[in-house]
Amino acid sequence: MSELKEVIVYTDGACSGNPGPGGYGVVLLHGEKRKEMSAGYRRTTNNRMELLAAIVALEALRYPCKVIVYTDSQYLVNGIEKGWAKAWKARGWRKADGKPAINPDLWQRLLTAIEAHKVGFQWVRGHAETVENTRCDELAVAAAHSSELQEDSGYR
Repeated sequence: MSELKEVIVYTDGACSGNPGPGGYGVVLLHGEKRKEMSAGYRRTTNNRMELLAAIVALEALRYPCKVIVYTDSQYLVNGIEKGWAKAWKARGWRKADGKPAINPDLWQRLLTAIEAHKVGFQWVRGHAETVENTRCDELAVAAAHSSELQEDSGYR
């Protein structure tokens, strides 16, 4: 078996109002290669954009990779690293208190995207001069204010 390529991912989500117009930004780094991605949505939430950023990044990888995802979203980090999303799924997308889990469509998509890779999530302080996180924020905010906003089909 060949050694997995190592990919560093930075992600961020932004929303003007919550809900409101939102966007995500992604920076993928592999050696000297760099790829930036972003998209905006008419009516969504910040948490949905944080999740979608990670999903889009992982789905963009064409081969199994060793990935570290840096994000300023504790919701995203804890959902994966503390096993919340897997537990919600095992309970039929219910939280421990029996209430419905929020964003099950995106959590399911993220869990599926993770399966192909060896992924770790690392929290970084937002707006704390982490260069790539700052760039993701710029991409996300610009996407949220774009004239070409999409519909977030999963937002209710």
